[in-house]
Amino acid sequence: MTRARKLSPGLAAASLATTLVVLTGTFGGTATAAGQPGQAAVHPTVSTAAKAKVLLEPGATGWKVRALQVRLKEAGLFRRHPTGVYNKGTTRAVRNFQITIGRRATGLLDVRTRDRLAAVTRTPSKAEQAGPGKTLMARGSTGPRVLNLEARMRQIGWFDRNVDKTYDRATAIAVRNFQAKRRLAVTGRVDPRTRDLLHASTRKPTKAERLNQVSVPSDGQPLDSRCLTGQALCIDKTSRSVRWVVDGQVREDLDVRFGSSSTPTRDGAFTVYRKSRDHVSSLYNSPMPFALFFSGGQAVHYSPDFARVGYSGASHGCVNVRDYAAIAKLFDVVPIGTPVIVYWS
Repeated sequence: MTRARKLSPGLAAASLATTLVVLTGTFGGTATAAGQPGQAAVHPTVSTAAKAKVLLEPGATGWKVRALQVRLKEAGLFRRHPTGVYNKGTTRAVRNFQITIGRRATGLLDVRTRDRLAAVTRTPSKAEQAGPGKTLMARGSTGPRVLNLEARMRQIGWFDRNVDKTYDRATAIAVRNFQAKRRLAVTGRVDPRTRDLLHASTRKPTKAERLNQVSVPSDGQPLDSRCLTGQALCIDKTSRSVRWVVDGQVREDLDVRFGSSSTPTRDGAFTVYRKSRDHVSSLYNSPMPFALFFSGGQAVHYSPDFARVGYSGASHGCVNVRDYAAIAKLFDVVPIGTPVIVYWS
């Protein structure tokens, strides 16, 4: 199996996340500064040539700053929720990142810092860049809407307590976790985007759910109900995993990646209709070992590229697996006709 590319010791020490595509432009352009007198004096040692390469600096505001903060947060360097304001916390996080990559620690986002950060973090979603919308519910809210919110969160495993009519700290944590997983602006408050995605992922709570007459879901991402009977390949886009499930019990759990926005992996219920141990794509002339085809040319299969570069790449619609031994084992035990469920948890 091809070995994954190792990050430098500095990046490994910072516990930076595995990556998606290097972004060229998310932070680009000229920053909108606050225009306060003496702003340049904050960094008097930065040369004129270096200043010319600065993309964002303290006082800047807007979606580019928010995208920067999302990346810094993923890298474990920015602790607060993205605000879209290049404040002291942002400056400190940029400075710390520059130290980890061996660059001069100015706290200013220059081209090289941007490119290195983009290479080790994922591309922020449009919703994350846009920020939160109008607040519909937040801590302190009460009433039936809160109860229904908690019941829906409980359906998909984000809320592990009895539901009630009070939006408290536990409710806010559940909302924050849901927003982070769905790549929304993470606020802990319900805005229209959060509400709409939650409703799309859940159903109207039953009377039993509203009266706490159902069991609390187990930890971890919940299995789709279609995966709980017999044998199934349960492919969860939220947790980026494929789970081999037999009678509701997870036998194997593998990391996977999916297609890009131009060639997405299809959602829905399918079946394994073909198996090909040493398959080579006739369209892309690329190897697809241990291919389990479930929808046209889309298959679950081993990907040497995924093993090498991780989430900095994407498939052409297939479900890529990076663990060679695990997919080889799975290939042997999954029969033709097995249900394949592709969904968001």
